[in-house]
Amino acid sequence: MSEAVTVYYDSGCPLCLREIGLMRRLDKRGRIDFVDVFDETSSCPLDRETLLARFHALDERGELVSGAAAFAAMWRQIPWLRPLGLLARYRPVLWVLERLYRLFLKVRPGLQRLAGGAPGGGGGG
Repeated sequence: MSEAVTVYYDSGCPLCLREIGLMRRLDKRGRIDFVDVFDETSSCPLDRETLLARFHALDERGELVSGAAAFAAMWRQIPWLRPLGLLARYRPVLWVLERLYRLFLKVRPGLQRLAGGAPGGGGGG
């Protein structure tokens, strides 16, 4: 099996916290290391502003990825999401997922308000 993945998340974002909570529950094998970008003791590869603009992860090869590629890296670590993560390795599939992610970023402030968070919170999910 692949190496662990490190996911950088925005703890100030209710939507992100819900997603990360679900992924933590699904990560039965402990293959994902979840790092809060607001944790001052955490070692992050980029500045906080950059990490908040998009979802970032260190994939199983230790490569920093963002957006749909970061979600795909996380999905590959969860058995029932792994097929989708593997499918995202194909450029056309990743291209579509990235476009959907960018659309999500545009509607995220409205979703954030519905989830009870501040519309000006982080950015990446």
